[in-house]
Amino acid sequence: MKIALAQLNFHIGNFISNTEKIKANILRAKKEGADVVVFAELSVCGYPPKDFLEFPDFVARCLKAVDEIASVCDGIAAIVGAPAINEKVEGKNLFNAAYVLENGKIKSVHHKGLLPNYDVFDEYRYFEPAKSFHVAEIGGKKIALTVCEDLWDIEEDLMYTQWPMEELIKQKPELMINIAASPFSYKHAASRRSVLKRNVEKYNLPLFYIQQVGAQTEIIFDGGSMVLNGEGKIVSEMKQFEEDFQIFNTEEIQNSSAATDKIQNPEIQNSTSEIALIHDALVLGIRDYFSKMGFTKAILGLSGGIDSALVLVLAVRALGKENVLSVLMPSEFSSGHSVDDSLALCKNLDCKYEIIPIKEGFDTMQKTLSPVFKDAPFNVAEENIQARLRGIILMGIANKFGYILLNTTNKSEAAVGYGTLYGDMCGGIAVLGDVYKMQVFELCKFINREKEIIPQNILTKPPSAELRPGQKDSDSLPEYPVLDKVLFEYIENRKGPKELVEMGFEKALVDRILKMVNSNEWKRAQMAPVLRVSPKAFGSGRRMPIVGSYLS
Repeated sequence: MKIALAQLNFHIGNFISNTEKIKANILRAKKEGADVVVFAELSVCGYPPKDFLEFPDFVARCLKAVDEIASVCDGIAAIVGAPAINEKVEGKNLFNAAYVLENGKIKSVHHKGLLPNYDVFDEYRYFEPAKSFHVAEIGGKKIALTVCEDLWDIEEDLMYTQWPMEELIKQKPELMINIAASPFSYKHAASRRSVLKRNVEKYNLPLFYIQQVGAQTEIIFDGGSMVLNGEGKIVSEMKQFEEDFQIFNTEEIQNSSAATDKIQNPEIQNSTSEIALIHDALVLGIRDYFSKMGFTKAILGLSGGIDSALVLVLAVRALGKENVLSVLMPSEFSSGHSVDDSLALCKNLDCKYEIIPIKEGFDTMQKTLSPVFKDAPFNVAEENIQARLRGIILMGIANKFGYILLNTTNKSEAAVGYGTLYGDMCGGIAVLGDVYKMQVFELCKFINREKEIIPQNILTKPPSAELRPGQKDSDSLPEYPVLDKVLFEYIENRKGPKELVEMGFEKALVDRILKMVNSNEWKRAQMAPVLRVSPKAFGSGRRMPIVGSYLS
C-alpha cells in the first residue's frame, strides 16, 4: 500500500480554502499513485476551532465539506479530521473524529478517545470521548486509526483510564495511523519522537504520523510529520514549519533494509537547536497571524534595545522589509547611541523608519498635569507617561495607514510586570511574550551567526527603558541570568518557594520574584496574544486568578 501524508497549513473556519487544499492534495496523491492520503486532526475546519463548535451552522459546514471532499475520492481513499455528531442524548453533542473517505462517500468514522484538557487544550468543553474503538479497513489492510492524544498516554504518569490502542491491537491491525494537531514548544519535537517510538516498540507496528503546520493566533504547529517502521526507526521526518507532501510504500517501510536503500536521505532533525526552532516558530507565527487576519503591514517602536531589534528582524523575515515600519521615538533621557544603533539596524535590513521625538509631547503633558501633580517629585508616573506617549504615536500611525502594532515585551518583563499598560505593552500580537530575556540574547546571536545584522552595541549595552537619567533594568529587577532561572523553575516547572530555596536561590530573592509574578496577573490579562514557544506560556495555557493572593 502507498500512503501519502499531506502536511498542510489550515485556516480555522475557512472552509473554502481548507476544502480546496485538501481536494487538490487528494488529486495529487491519486496522480502519483497513492492508495490513501492522510490529513491532520480537524483539518476540515482547522484546529482549535474553540467556541465555533457551539454554532450549529459551523458544524453543518464541516459536515458539508466532508461530503464535498468525499466526492473526489474516486480510485483513492482519504483520511480527514472533522467533528462528528453524537447521536446519543447522553454526553456532549460532538466527537472529534477521523473520517475514512472512499468511493465518493464516508466509509467509516473513528472517534477520538483521549481528550486533552490541560495547558492550551480544552477538548472536554466540546467533545464526548469515544468509548469503543474499531480498526479502519483500506485496500485490504486493517489500520489502527487514532487521533493525536490517543497515542500520548504512554508516559509513567497516566492521565486517562482507557487506552484506544489497547482495544485496537486486539483487532490485529497491520499498521498505525495517527492524525494530529500537536502545538509546538521548543521541547515538544523531541518528546513527540519519544512518544511515537514508544508506541511502535509497544505494539510492534509501523506508524504513520501526520501533524498540522502553521499558526493559529498564539498556537504554532511545527509540522515534522513522520513515519516509523516496525522496529521503531524513523525512516522519514517531514519538514518543520513548512507544508510538505510525501508518499510512502508500506512494504519498504516494514523492510528496514529496503528503507535504508530506497527512502532517499530522510532529514531527521534531532540536532536542530532549541534557539533555531524558536526563531523559525516566531517567524511562522508572525506571518500566519498577519496572513490569516488579512493584515499586510506591521509597525513597531524601535528603541535601540535588544527586544525591539529582535522583533524587527523577525518581522522583516516574516513579512518582507517593505511591509514593516520602525518608529524611533527618542526622549530627553535617550542616549545618543540608541538612535544610532537603531539606524544602523534599519540600514542593515534596508527597511523603512521614522524618527519622532517625544520631548515636546512629554513637556505638554507635564504642563497639563502640573495643577494636579503640583510639586510631587518625578517618579514612575512621568516614566509611564513617556511610554504611553509612544503608544499613542504608534497607534496613531497604525490607525492612519493600516498597520498592526507588534508588541516587543519579553517574557521576563511580562512575568514581573516590568512594562507600561497602554504604553510599551500595547499591540496586536506579542512576539516575544514567551521568550525570556536570556533567550532574546541567544536569538540575536543566532541571527548574527553568519554576519552582523543586529549591531553589536545593541547586544552588549545594559538593558534600559531610558525613562529617567541613567536608568537600567537592574535598578528595578534582579539581574536577568538569575531572574530567568527563577522564573523558569516557577512558571514552566511549577516549583514552589521552598523548592526554589532548596535549589540554592536566596529566600528573599525568591519571595520578591514570586510576589512580582503573582501581583501582575492583571497586567498580563490585558496583553496582546502571546506567540507560544515554550511548554508553559502566558495566555490560554496558564490560567491564574487575577485577584488571588497566593505568594503575592
